[in-house]
Amino acid sequence: MKSIRFFLLLACATISVQAKPLKIFILAGQSNMQGHAKISTIEHIGMDPKTKPMMEEMLQADGTPRTCQRVWISSIGCGGNDTEEQTGKLTAGFGATKEKIGPEFTFGLTMEKLTDSPILLIKTSWGGKSLNTDFRPPSAGPYVFNETQLANFAKQGKNIDDMKAAKAKETGVYYKLMMDHVKKVLGDIKRVVPDYDEKQGYELAGFAWFQGWNDMVDGSTYPQRDKPGGYDAYTEVMAHFIRDVRKELNAPKLPFAIGVIGVGGPTALYGPDQKRYQSTHQNIRDAMAAPAKMPEFKGTVTAVLTEQYWDLELSAAKAKENELKQQAKKLATEKKLKPAEEKAAFEALRKEKMTEREQTILAKGISNLEFHYLGCAKILGGIGKGLAEAMTPMGKK
Repeated sequence: MKSIRFFLLLACATISVQAKPLKIFILAGQSNMQGHAKISTIEHIGMDPKTKPMMEEMLQADGTPRTCQRVWISSIGCGGNDTEEQTGKLTAGFGATKEKIGPEFTFGLTMEKLTDSPILLIKTSWGGKSLNTDFRPPSAGPYVFNETQLANFAKQGKNIDDMKAAKAKETGVYYKLMMDHVKKVLGDIKRVVPDYDEKQGYELAGFAWFQGWNDMVDGSTYPQRDKPGGYDAYTEVMAHFIRDVRKELNAPKLPFAIGVIGVGGPTALYGPDQKRYQSTHQNIRDAMAAPAKMPEFKGTVTAVLTEQYWDLELSAAKAKENELKQQAKKLATEKKLKPAEEKAAFEALRKEKMTEREQTILAKGISNLEFHYLGCAKILGGIGKGLAEAMTPMGKK
């Protein structure tokens, strides 16, 4: 009799732990939220003792990517189609393509550790999109061309009315796509999470934003971007974005984590070849982080400096390799070498000048270009983990 009672109590305890509201997190942004790190670069994470534990959480004992048992995902914007949806339990392969990962993988893995509730990630991300136009929220008003832009249109013989009409058509399109998809998923959660307990309901637990490249390089919209305050307009629109998302989802205190663009690492550590970009890069970072300091967002908005996850060892090895390529190219010009001979010269220099570790981390750690965080799972994995950890304290307030 006692044993029966014990098992009944154990069963009740188990039910009470499992019967919790579904925690829903929205992940949005452009190509780096999509994620361009090939799954093969996960191995590189284990080459650094500091990040090896993260790799061990991402992989099963047989070396294949782990599948989360309490985390589901609905993702659109990847694979070249704006609205095609990918759903399922979270694992690797929910990046820009099914061979890649973005921040979502370690975000979900981290949240699975930080809460015992079931979790749903709603990911909406599209490459090459700006906040000033594509993600522009309604309360920010229409995009307004500045005087310099209008003067340039006139010089180029462009019809200003046509330019304004085209811009108006583009403005806010991806903000709407994002919100439409979030509402679609919320309207039928069982479609994505078959075991969803409607009696327990759901909690909108947080919003992670990871974007910035297109605004950073847009000298037309931000003509003073290399000067202090040159990206103030970004801060203003980001604040409108937060307000509008909260209003539309009826979640006035929805925690926001802003992933501040950090390609290249801390600007204070920029080398000679990066110095010319230093002020511009720091200015956009300051503007992206600024909403977290606004009184109205105190305690509910945080900025995550993704520069802290940049792999300095990897980028240094890449810079060294690029220098050797330039040396080989110069040699080829001087000696009129054929392409195959130039390639052989580069390989000889590489073997002579680069250490075995440098060659290995380049082969295993990089799968894309620098503006995609080198397509490095170590970097994007750190970012996903950092976004999740930063959001959790806010959710408890």
